[in-house]
Amino acid sequence: MTNRKLNLFNYHRTRKQISEEDEQVRRAQRDRRHFSVLYDRHYEAIYWYVFNRVEDETLADDLVSQVFTKALHHLPRYQFRGVPFVSWLYRIAKNELNQWFRTQKSQRVVSLEKVQLQHLTEEWEAEYPEQAVEAMLAAIRQLKLAEIELIEMRFFEQRPFKEIAEILEITENNAKVRTYRVVEKLRKKLVPGKEGAL
Repeated sequence: MTNRKLNLFNYHRTRKQISEEDEQVRRAQRDRRHFSVLYDRHYEAIYWYVFNRVEDETLADDLVSQVFTKALHHLPRYQFRGVPFVSWLYRIAKNELNQWFRTQKSQRVVSLEKVQLQHLTEEWEAEYPEQAVEAMLAAIRQLKLAEIELIEMRFFEQRPFKEIAEILEITENNAKVRTYRVVEKLRKKLVPGKEGAL
């Protein structure tokens, strides 16, 4: 297992921080030498996002290298949309992962930790007994990958819907609706008779 650790909240920024970073992006668009600041700031987050889905350090390093190479190449076309720059990097990483899985005819890793489930069960406002955790893990692993990705991003990585929408290239409302449907699907399997909420 890698010893690299992700600061789970490095993509949660204030409006001021997002605005300041956008200025850094514009500097990098004018002069690529400034891209190193963005690379240094976001490398670990992108690495962990990729590693968590492949669980292979060498492969993760290769894919992350491709992500930043593509980001640098396409940087002139980047447009600010009110979310952290890293959201755009996550979208590139997601596309690189999907392409790799298609090419290799391989399935992505679903890495879930029991402690992460607390964020999900808190949404149901219901007690979820410790002995039922394995059942929840099994139920999540039966979801479609796109559904698991929503659960990961919203509840395990605690991303705002606006950012999820940016990564998935959908509207914010669509991100909410899709996530609610997945939560409801799990809730019906695991907490019958209880109402779920986002």
